[in-house]
Amino acid sequence: MQLKFTKMQGAGNDFVVINGYSENVALSKSQIKQIANRYFGVGCDQLLIVEKSTTVDVDFKYRIFNADGGEVEQCGNGARCFARFVFEKNLTTKTDIKVETASGIIVLQLQNDGQVTVNMGAPIFEPARIPFAATNLQAQYALKLQAETITISAISMGNPHAVMVVDNTEQAKVATLGPQIESHVDFPQRVNAGFMQVLNAHEINLRVYERGSGETLSCGTGACAAAISGIALGLLQSPVLVNTRGGRLSIAWAGETAPVMMTGPAEFVFEGQIEI
Repeated sequence: MQLKFTKMQGAGNDFVVINGYSENVALSKSQIKQIANRYFGVGCDQLLIVEKSTTVDVDFKYRIFNADGGEVEQCGNGARCFARFVFEKNLTTKTDIKVETASGIIVLQLQNDGQVTVNMGAPIFEPARIPFAATNLQAQYALKLQAETITISAISMGNPHAVMVVDNTEQAKVATLGPQIESHVDFPQRVNAGFMQVLNAHEINLRVYERGSGETLSCGTGACAAAISGIALGLLQSPVLVNTRGGRLSIAWAGETAPVMMTGPAEFVFEGQIEI
């Protein structure tokens, strides 16, 4: 089968976008892994499928699959690319787009400069809803790994995140600690592991080891989770500039039940078709 695709990236987090709006697209886990493979396929961190929404007053639905073929609930960088895709492909003329995801409804706003602002909804701290195996809600938790115990914040942005404060992101043990955190038994659905360095009250450096993809150049929900954890701990103040290896994101949060607003780039890379 010949499958048409669009390659996009947001702050270095790259995606293969499939138009399933006009016709149904059903891909198996092995096919998604083939497409995501950087040697034998197109190569991407996540694959996004654009679909029609079945919810009243919602413009679109989109599904998100990690490079290992597993479907996930949310992707902030992907949401921005999604917004530019449906607008540039003339699937909508709206610049404020309401989208259905596996974790709920989000609102995307296209800016005049090509950047996209995403209303990511309110963060979730309750352990059972993350999900995270902790008895009581705390600002930070001890997490026992193979050779050491680390301190993390646990947050859901529609998908689970564990955020660790480090002295220097370039020296952080992302390659060794990332997989241990990702598959930790206390996170039954696995977790995205963030390594955050605070530069000042409004700026951080961040590296993220994503579940199902490994370390990526950027992670939108990870940027949100890191900024929120820093604000909650009194280390940061909104808005927060998040420097990732792939680019910069701006995160704003008024606290408590207020939605998290993320602004960043979304760019087209190339288009083509692949035999699967």
